[in-house]
Amino acid sequence: MLGSRELVIETGKLAKLVSGSVTVRYGDTMLLVTAQGSTRPSTLDFLPLTVEFEERHYSVGRIPGSFQRREGRPGEKAILSARITDRQIRPLFPKGFRQETQVIITVVSADQENLPDVLGAVGASAALSISDIPWAGPTGCVRVGHIDGQFVINPTVKELENSKIDLVVAGTRDAVMMVEAGAQSVDEELLVSAIEFAHKEMQPLIALIEQIKAEVGKEKFEWNPPVDALAEIYPAFKEAALAAGLKDVLLTEGKKARAHALDELQSKLIAERVTDPEAEGAAELTALLQTAFGKAQKEELRRLIIEDDLRVDGRNSKQVRPIWIETTPLPRAHGSAIFTRGETQVLGTTTLGTGRDEILIDDLGTETGDKFLLHYNFPPYSTGEVKRMGGQSRREIGHGNLAKRAIRAILPEFEVFPYVIRVVGDVLESNGSSSMATVCAGCLSLMDAGVPIKAPVAGVAMGLVMEGEKYRVLTDILGSEDALGDMDFKVCGTSEGVTALQMDIKISGITPAVMREALAQAREGRLHILGKMAEAMPETRPELSKYSPRILTTKINPDKIGVIIGPGGKNVRELEAMGAQVTIEEDGTIRIFSADAAAAEAVLKRVQAQTYEAKVGDEFEGTVVKIAPFGAFVNLFQGQDGMLHISQISEQRIEKVEDVLAVGDKIRVKIAGVDDRGKLDLIRPELEGKIKPRAPRRG
Repeated sequence: MLGSRELVIETGKLAKLVSGSVTVRYGDTMLLVTAQGSTRPSTLDFLPLTVEFEERHYSVGRIPGSFQRREGRPGEKAILSARITDRQIRPLFPKGFRQETQVIITVVSADQENLPDVLGAVGASAALSISDIPWAGPTGCVRVGHIDGQFVINPTVKELENSKIDLVVAGTRDAVMMVEAGAQSVDEELLVSAIEFAHKEMQPLIALIEQIKAEVGKEKFEWNPPVDALAEIYPAFKEAALAAGLKDVLLTEGKKARAHALDELQSKLIAERVTDPEAEGAAELTALLQTAFGKAQKEELRRLIIEDDLRVDGRNSKQVRPIWIETTPLPRAHGSAIFTRGETQVLGTTTLGTGRDEILIDDLGTETGDKFLLHYNFPPYSTGEVKRMGGQSRREIGHGNLAKRAIRAILPEFEVFPYVIRVVGDVLESNGSSSMATVCAGCLSLMDAGVPIKAPVAGVAMGLVMEGEKYRVLTDILGSEDALGDMDFKVCGTSEGVTALQMDIKISGITPAVMREALAQAREGRLHILGKMAEAMPETRPELSKYSPRILTTKINPDKIGVIIGPGGKNVRELEAMGAQVTIEEDGTIRIFSADAAAAEAVLKRVQAQTYEAKVGDEFEGTVVKIAPFGAFVNLFQGQDGMLHISQISEQRIEKVEDVLAVGDKIRVKIAGVDDRGKLDLIRPELEGKIKPRAPRRG
């Protein structure tokens, strides 16, 4: 049992030719997970691991809606699910392992209650454990909710709607490896307790995978770690690099200036050892020395941090880089802000849209709409590089999702602020923590747009450098510190608590004590950043931009929706031709969107007139549209006439209606009665009490 339901892992029946294959079932959600590794090393200098998450529409009894009627490229949710697995298994491959490895997770049955993302991670752990691929697992992975004051393991989709947190945790027997969370401004101690709870609850799952491995696991294939060609030359080379001023060069101010100085020092050291670049073996020696220089850089940087509490930009471990902010830099955007922290800069923009702008999400056949969009863009110029530009990378999708979770928690309810909101974070400069700068820039742009957020939110990226028992937690890490460090721990939140969290570990895991320290230090950094944001924008702008659409809302009797739509949509098209968009919901809520406030008001009045339900006592300035022997028909508003009987026109008896009224006359009238067919009897209000009321008409 895992949580309140049984989790079943089965192997030996499906996909038997692959190195490791399991099925994982939880409720009626079932996944097939395979792991295959190549026994031949690649020529790449990194682990060529790929994780694919495949969603099959037959899992919910649907035929895909695409033109080809087959599944297409993985959607955003599938990519995020694949990243959850990748991030927990990658650190446990042996150092230097270069064989191509592929994990494929296929959702073959989905009950729409039990989420498949964490099950895919469990299946990957089991498949790798029983395969012949060298891997230091197993790991476990669970989701934790916090409902009515209690932690819940693997809550259902419906239960998550009432949860204060949505936390995914992966770990080994001894330590936590990966954390992903969205939350409603919860305090740090609650999150740490939830992570500890998750780690404890996953232990039976890890034990189960270990048991399966012991019974049916294959012997791991032999592989040869890369020969340490540096062993002989590295000590002397590092000593020479230090003597040549490596420390001072590393402390050069500015990312580009530092990189240039390092290139010059590297070239100098190599030129002293490769005197003839054209000689036999010179190219190989040059490449080896370049690797040695990179290793020396990393070791010296880590030493400076651990021993001297000194970072390359001169900060200590707890300092945040200098911040400057500009609001409303774009004259036409609904809201915009530039957030710069050190050499990381993001342009945040907010665009307000109508209900028609919400994104439709097809989650294995279940279509839902999302009224909040956040897009994170990381162009190559942000790092001073030239690269081919294509679609969004998995990294961009992951970073954007983290920022989206952080900001979603502070947005007003749709009923309070009925706009579809799109936030875009364009990274203009990047030297670490660009996703966290996106949270800050995005929040400021929302405030600039006049969105009534619940509280400002900011994000900060934390790092860790650990050498034996010694370690330092780093606040607001640089790109180089992300590369050389042992942890990337991103924390977002308001002054009250955390709204999003993401942690990736490059070592075998960290303890709750280190996690508490990192969260406490992150809170200090976050409050500092929120203070800087408050200086630039103390509060949300009281009014929307003049370029933002205006929204007017009214509610009508659902039975009258057809009147607004009209035959074949004729009436709603006429309304929109007046200069506004009109959306109609099933409960009778009508929203009118227009950048022209006068046009929106005109459409609203017309909608109210077309759907007005007459009430006795209501008065109108009407127009006589028809004369009959028995009275006059008066138009009250479009599509609604009432009858003013001849006996109710004047104090004196009149022979002909035409003696008093003519078509086109404006006349004040009052509704005296409504029959069961909806027909209206009118009187002249100034004659009430002076003439005898007319008996109501029969239906």
